[in-house]
Amino acid sequence: MQHHLILRVVTKLLVPSIILFAFYVQFHGDYGPGGGFQAGVIFASAFILHGLVYGLRTTQKVIHPELLKVLAALGVILYAGTGIVSMLLGGEFLNYSVLASNSAKGQHLGIFLVELGVGITVAAIMLTIFYMFADQDDSDSEEDNK
Repeated sequence: MQHHLILRVVTKLLVPSIILFAFYVQFHGDYGPGGGFQAGVIFASAFILHGLVYGLRTTQKVIHPELLKVLAALGVILYAGTGIVSMLLGGEFLNYSVLASNSAKGQHLGIFLVELGVGITVAAIMLTIFYMFADQDDSDSEEDNK
């Protein structure tokens, strides 16, 4: 793997930039194009690139598959929890206006929480799918080597 030095150096430069862009898309999704889904896919793509260059096992040390299960559930809970809290405060499911003293602030908070939940879940599921396919490929190549 040492003969891929250029790929490794470029990946070390790209991964933080991709993650930063994912955060930008996540946190500015209510002002312009983007949001949770797009940010989740962009975030996951940084680690997929890492996995393609450094190998699946190395990437799984950075983000463990068990952590992805927790993050996927946490994102869904955040999404659904926002709707349930809206109902408990007297509004309809995902009616964000009741989440704050001011309707506009409530809308902003609700959109932020829902989009964050979507982003976390999408990133976790995309990485889980990558891990599953990449792991399948690794097990096939191990059987071929026997």
